[in-house]
Amino acid sequence: MTLNEKQSKALRFIRNILVHTGSSPSIRDIMKELNYKSPRSAALVVDELIELEVIERNNDGDLVLLDYPLDDSAEQASTIDVPLVGAVACGAPIFAEENIQGYFKVSTSIAKPPHKYFLLKAQGDSMDQAGIKDGDLVLIRQTDFAEEGENIVALIDNEATIKKYSRGNNSIILEPKSSNNKHVPIILHEDFRVQGVVVTTI
Repeated sequence: MTLNEKQSKALRFIRNILVHTGSSPSIRDIMKELNYKSPRSAALVVDELIELEVIERNNDGDLVLLDYPLDDSAEQASTIDVPLVGAVACGAPIFAEENIQGYFKVSTSIAKPPHKYFLLKAQGDSMDQAGIKDGDLVLIRQTDFAEEGENIVALIDNEATIKKYSRGNNSIILEPKSSNNKHVPIILHEDFRVQGVVVTTI
């Protein structure tokens, strides 16, 4: 598949905004990026990308990435596709839907093969002192094993949360790292699953 210059520029812009903010750019944002004078012109480019099936609109009207037909061999050689699989609470755990919202290219210097990775959008402030703030995209290395002191994604009764992992006497402690003292540790036995280990935030 070959995109023209405007389509490629629009797709790169949409991808970068999604990666850095987690939100879909508006038609006016795309209009400014493409130096158009009319939102209609930008909307036509977006419609072309939707028709080419490289992006789509979800039920809320936001843009979602489907594919990356961008001709950039250096980028292709140094990045891998990482799925964004929904939101995870950094406070009271919420159900984590395994719903892939799109794919982002992440440098292999961060997402190092052969491990598998996924992105989650953090919610809440229970890990703000660990550098994970509300709205951040969190890069997770997929694993079912964690070391003492690592920040992990834990699945508890089909609910996912990001916490610091530690072991006590016959128990697992999932500890918040927050400036908000309303958050308290979660104490468990073996009745939970590690989904992955936090690598970094975007």
